[in-house]
Amino acid sequence: MCGKLHAAWLGHLCGLCLTLRDEHGQRARLATNYDGLLISVLLEAQRPALASYRPAAPCALRGFQRASVLSSADPGARLAAAVSLVLAAGKTRDHVADRDGALRVPALAGVAGRLADGWAEAGARTGNGVGFDTAVLLDAVDRQGAVESTLVPGASVLLATEPTETAVAAAFAHTAILAGRPGNAAGLAEVGRYFGRIAHLLDAVEDHADDAARGAFNPLRATGTDLAEARRLCEDAHHGLRLALADLELRDRALVRALLDREVGDAIERTFALAGVPDDHPAVPLAGHRRSGQPAGHPGAAEPRPDGCGAPLVIGGACVLTTCTCGLWQPRWSRYHRRSRGDRCWCTRHCDCDCCNCCDCDCDCC
Repeated sequence: MCGKLHAAWLGHLCGLCLTLRDEHGQRARLATNYDGLLISVLLEAQRPALASYRPAAPCALRGFQRASVLSSADPGARLAAAVSLVLAAGKTRDHVADRDGALRVPALAGVAGRLADGWAEAGARTGNGVGFDTAVLLDAVDRQGAVESTLVPGASVLLATEPTETAVAAAFAHTAILAGRPGNAAGLAEVGRYFGRIAHLLDAVEDHADDAARGAFNPLRATGTDLAEARRLCEDAHHGLRLALADLELRDRALVRALLDREVGDAIERTFALAGVPDDHPAVPLAGHRRSGQPAGHPGAAEPRPDGCGAPLVIGGACVLTTCTCGLWQPRWSRYHRRSRGDRCWCTRHCDCDCCNCCDCDCDCC
């Protein structure tokens, strides 16, 4: 993403990390994750004014550079921290139950279990401080195992994604309450459900081969869902997510669009490209967002999915090159490889105004 958006993204990521430290100690920083920062990004995007930031000391993870980061007192950072802790606790308990890796050792499993308990309690305290009941997250985590035990070949894989969808929807919707925009709550819940669905499915795709080799549970294998169908479900969910985003009342949608539109699209394309599933359904430009009352799944035209900027460095430096060129350079697995200059440039394709011409833009929309 462009320089100013990357700086904003880093401010939220580092703000989440430091909020976890300030509220719950150094070990809590292990719960920092990229998805958690979406909560503070969504909250700031809805506020009438910018959130509170503070200077942060040099950190090894950002090349020993200083940065302006979201304040630990900011409700967005605190809500993101609460959600990250509770979900990290659930993930850790899953690893303990599955006896993954070193957790086969009883002593290490006991330490991890106690750490997870502490994180869940800490997340609940912080959530209460911003009016968010983390019970909905705990319930989703607890239900996941029960739901998975009922899955049989022929069942819908979306049964497995429902607890994740419910948890993310609740967290996203609460940002509307904190921002004083209750009218956004339903739309944000819809965004959260689609995002949770995509995240769960992509995890299953990434783990598909390893789970098969280990004989471990995988929702795609358990339901007999092939990777092509999983891709279709992800593409449909991404389309619904973008339509729901278009209906939100936001002060600034630049970073929200970059993360929930562009980066989510990149993640889908990258994950299935690595899994060997080609994209056989090229998208067409979006003519406008849905009318009021039109369902998110309405089969309207979809705007082109963004370029492959989110790719890992191991794939020929795709992340660096596409970031530095705003998509003008495309990896071979991208649908925009060999397209025209205008088609490849993300800024040109995704600008809300008429001023963009292949990245020559002075506005705030790119």
